[in-house]
Order: sequence, then structure tokens, then C-alpha cells
Amino acid sequence: MSSQRDRLVGAGTQVATEVSINFGSSIAGLLIPVVGSVVVVAVRQVVIAAAVLPFYRPRRAELTWRRLWPALALGVVLAAMNLSFYEAVGRLGLGIAATIEFLGPFALALAGSRRLLDAACAVAAAAGVVLLTGTEGAIDPVGVALALTAAASWAAYILLTRQVATRLPGLEGLSVASVVSMVLTVPIALALIDVSRIDWRIAVLLLAAGVLSSAVPYSLDTFILRRITPRLYAVITSVGPVIATAFGVLVLGERFSPVQLAGIVIVCLAAGITIATQRDHPRSELESAAESIP
Repeated sequence: MSSQRDRLVGAGTQVATEVSINFGSSIAGLLIPVVGSVVVVAVRQVVIAAAVLPFYRPRRAELTWRRLWPALALGVVLAAMNLSFYEAVGRLGLGIAATIEFLGPFALALAGSRRLLDAACAVAAAAGVVLLTGTEGAIDPVGVALALTAAASWAAYILLTRQVATRLPGLEGLSVASVVSMVLTVPIALALIDVSRIDWRIAVLLLAAGVLSSAVPYSLDTFILRRITPRLYAVITSVGPVIATAFGVLVLGERFSPVQLAGIVIVCLAAGITIATQRDHPRSELESAAESIP
């Protein structure tokens, strides 16, 4: 009974983090026309660093190149993923950008598969993207390229996170990556920021976007992974584009045709079916690391 309750709590918390991430991204969508995507990303990286460094600071003796290189690469990928995604949001809107970005982890789930079902899901996802981007007016091709860059970066982020978990325990690797990402983005943001456009309301929204998109989900991921399986975690994550679309409509005033909405749903269903029907794999180092954190 307790185990069942833990799974329900974990799944509910994961849904809450998806809501938090996408609500934060919708707030970022409001801020991008005012301060620019680089400033939004820089604030997010500062929030990540502030959230994890006090608790998961690596020991100096462990900071060797062999242990550290995946975390350094993860920091670069983290900066690239967030910059390209928020630039895509500014050009395409949150719903479309989030759906295209999700192709990254979906492609990773398909990698090496020889199942006909997975091939069918891949074709369905491709058709969904065509419905989303190619049937209703002109879609910014630069925005699509940026969203695809974010997708590739997300896939790289997943692979590097697995590498980091074998070298640095818990979230220590993420703390190193957050510092690298912050160093890459903050100087650019300081060079580009128009201070005259920053008032207390914009500052509060920037902080809210950072907390909702970074501090809340990262702080809860360990709690979640100790209660639900990676498969259920991934299936719940696959509804992220639908949640993003809802916030795009409610917060950003985005409008979607029935054909575009069908495209978003098709992509999410294809990903969810692929992940839900995969065979169980041995426990990953990331899960073991998560479970080792009190």
C-alpha cells in the first residue's frame, strides 16, 4: 500500500513539475520581447546554480579532468539548449517550439530500435510535425532550426547526464554544469541588457521564470525518481508539449488551428506509445545516484 502511495505521489509530483516548467516557459515568453532571450536564459542559469551549489558542491580533490569533462560538456549543452529553445519560443511560440524540442528525447528513445511499432511511431511523429509546421501559413524557418537545435541539445543533455552520474555523485555534476552555463551566458546578457527596460515587475517575472523552470523541477527530480520508474517518468514527460500548448494559449495568447493541435497530440502520443511499450532495461547509474541522496 505504501509503495502504491509512493508511486502516486511521485507521478503527481512529476505532473506538477511539468506544469511548473511550462508555466515558467510561458512567463519567459512574455519577457523575451522585453529583455531578450539571452537575459532570460542567464537568469535561469543563475537560479539553477543558486539552487544546487549550496547542497551539491563537489570536493576539490575530485575535480580531475577525467571526472569533470562530462559535467563541463553538460554545461555547454545546457546553455545551448536553453538559448536555442527560448529563441525558438520568441519566433514560433511556446506550443510549437516545445513540441519540436521534444523530438530530441523521442529520437533517443527510438535509437537502435528495430520494432515495427517504433518505426510507425516515428512516421506518425514526423507527420505530426508536418501538420504542426507546414499546413497553416508561413512558419519561421530559423525558428524551426533553433527548435531542432534545442531538440538535439536535449538528447545530448540526457546522454551527458548519464555520463556525469558515473563520475560525480548526486547532483554534483549538475552543479558544475550550472556554473559553466552561467559563465557562458551571464557576460553576454550583461552586454546586451537594456537596464532602462528593467523595473521591479520585470525583475519579479525573471525570477519567477527561473524558479519555476529550474529550481522547482531540479529540486524535485530526485524525489520523483526514487518513487516512480524511469519509464513512467518519461511517459509523463511526453505530455509536456500539450501542457506547453495550454500555457501558450492561456498566458501568451497563442492560437492553433485544429490541424496544428492534431499535430501536437500525434507527436505526444507517438512518443508516449514508444516509451510505454519498450522493454525494461537494467537500472541506470542516474537512478542509483538519485536513490543515494537522502
